[in-house]
Amino acid sequence: MKTLNFIEEGQYKDKGMGKLLIHDSPYFKMLNFNFEAGQELPVHAHDIEGQLAITVAEGGGEFLGADGATIPAKQGDVLTSDIAEPHGFRASERTRLLVFIAPPI
Repeated sequence: MKTLNFIEEGQYKDKGMGKLLIHDSPYFKMLNFNFEAGQELPVHAHDIEGQLAITVAEGGGEFLGADGATIPAKQGDVLTSDIAEPHGFRASERTRLLVFIAPPI
């Protein structure tokens, strides 16, 4: 077992999002992304099989999808999808996300 406090370890950046690898194994990957208001992870997809979960741990904004689709996202919301489905995020305030990917990429 191991522990890591992503709130203490995760960093924010003025340009681009902060990214922290929390866990990586053959079974799943866990990442922390930190955004300042207005920053985003552009819509993208991965041409592989697998699933992801994006959890808003703090803050809020919008989950982004194909063809300009948006879904409001607030603290506690979780988006789940196939990893091949277009996905992204735009922060409307300072935001921390936890992203789980299985199997890891």
